[in-house]
Amino acid sequence: MNNKDTAMNAPKQPMTPLADGHVPVQAKLAAAWTSFMFLYIYVDYFHLYKPGAIDQIRSGVVFEFAISPTYLTTVLALVSISALMIVLSMALPARANRITNLIVAALEIPFAAINAVGESWDWASFYGLSIGIEVLLLLFILRAAWTWPRTTAATTR
Repeated sequence: MNNKDTAMNAPKQPMTPLADGHVPVQAKLAAAWTSFMFLYIYVDYFHLYKPGAIDQIRSGVVFEFAISPTYLTTVLALVSISALMIVLSMALPARANRITNLIVAALEIPFAAINAVGESWDWASFYGLSIGIEVLLLLFILRAAWTWPRTTAATTR
C-alpha cells in the first residue's frame, strides 16, 4: 500500500466553517466603484453594436447630442468623477470619504437612468439590466458609506 492509498482511506476530519476576513469599508467602496466603472465602460462599448450606432457617430451625433469639444469634455468630466471615486475611496479620511461617497453615488443614480431616455422598447432588456446593475452597485455604495462603523469614544478621566 502506498502513501496515496493511506491518505485516501484515512478518517475524514469534519470541515470547519470558513472564516470571513474583515474587509475595510474603503476597500468595499473602491471595489464597488471599480465594478461600476467596468459596467459603465462595457455598456457604452456594447452600445456600439446597436444597428446604426457607428453611422450615427460618423455623422457627428451621440445620443441626440452633437459631438463637439464641449460635449466630449462634459462626458469626460462625468466619467472621471466615477473613476476618481475608486482612488478617493481608498485615500480620503473616513469622514470626507463617507460624505463624498454618499453625495456622488446619490447623484450618479439619475445619470444611470438617462441611458434609457429615447430608446425603443426593443432595447428594454439591455438598458433595464445595465441600469439595474448600475443602480444596485450605487445602492451598495450608499449603504456601505451610510453604515460606516464608528469608533468607540475614548474614556477620559
